[in-house]
Amino acid sequence: MSTIRWIEDHTQQSARWHSENATPLPKRTVVADDRVKAADAYRLACEGTALLWRGDFHNARHLLRAIGRRVDRKAPGPGSSPGETFLRNRQHSRHRARVLGKVLVLLDDGYTLALRRAPDVRQACLEAYGPPTGPTAVPLRELLGVIGAHQWRAKGVDVPALGSRIHPHYGVFAPVRGEYVDLVARAPLPPATRRAPATSTAFDLGTGTGVLAAVLAARGIDRIVATDISARALACARENTHRLALADRVEVWGPGLFPEGRADLVVCNPPWLPARPTGPVEQGVYDPDGTMLRGFLTGLAGHLRPGGEGWLVLSDLAEHLGLRTRQELLDAVHAAGLHVAGRIDTRPRHPRSRDVTDPLHAARSAETTSLWRLTAGPPRQGGAVPSPPSGSRHRQPLRYAMRTS
Repeated sequence: MSTIRWIEDHTQQSARWHSENATPLPKRTVVADDRVKAADAYRLACEGTALLWRGDFHNARHLLRAIGRRVDRKAPGPGSSPGETFLRNRQHSRHRARVLGKVLVLLDDGYTLALRRAPDVRQACLEAYGPPTGPTAVPLRELLGVIGAHQWRAKGVDVPALGSRIHPHYGVFAPVRGEYVDLVARAPLPPATRRAPATSTAFDLGTGTGVLAAVLAARGIDRIVATDISARALACARENTHRLALADRVEVWGPGLFPEGRADLVVCNPPWLPARPTGPVEQGVYDPDGTMLRGFLTGLAGHLRPGGEGWLVLSDLAEHLGLRTRQELLDAVHAAGLHVAGRIDTRPRHPRSRDVTDPLHAARSAETTSLWRLTAGPPRQGGAVPSPPSGSRHRQPLRYAMRTS
């Protein structure tokens, strides 16, 4: 256990240090309150000194925003390519997180935040951190994320394809990008599954909140095994499965990627960018070296029943950013002994795709999310489905793309 130490009232104090984003223990910590100037706080944070806040809670939030504005004044300009622009922005995001992570607050035993005008954060911290283990210092920025996650968990996210709500936990990617859910809800089921859905089995790999497993159950598939490597995701999926009264049909299994056995349908919506995440929530977006994508492709053929399909739900944003080519994706598919039986495309609907101030707007505005229908063994009659050029656009909200190579 790491311990943070500081001097307060001429006495050395200490507390347990905790950071969900693996922020290293500050080398030096000073006490700060409402009298500190944003310029001084910014300078100290850039030098690596943490500020343990003892003033008003809302003033601490204002200070955090003021520091953030100063960091953003030095945001990098566009690179010579989309990939370079992406890397510059990732580096800036990491620097921003390091600087903002230097504003700390102290949670007393029992997760009480003893600051003026502070909200009651006990339940939010209990959900994110587990049982308290004594006074704990945490970055304010991360605590605000914990509070926001608690609100998401209580309210839930409406999923039209289910006619219900999914309740995400802290550190589990919320189904706010509905296009990938709609793809799974509308894609034609494999022939064997369509003939006898009540006796079919499906795997949902990397289930997260369990939303896709619930969608498959809503489509009539009798047995779904939902897997994940994250303990938080497994707990979240189990809770949502029980909330939706699907515990008798959806088995939550893990930690791991593939469960034992074979299935008529294997669905995987891996993180779409091959880069390193900076925190738990980003694990739903960034997949270092494409590890999960490769694991799905290489293991799929050995887990499909005859006539079964694997559904790879994947954005092509990495291609537009130059992080992966379409040919590299197809080569990985073919190297795994798989064939593309069809593909369904849809355009993104999330706000960032329309944000013209985003340095990556050109890539995001060209993004397409696809459901690749993969089969094992010889190609089905009609051949495989090649991809369009990386920069091609599909203006329809959702279209079925059945192509031949």
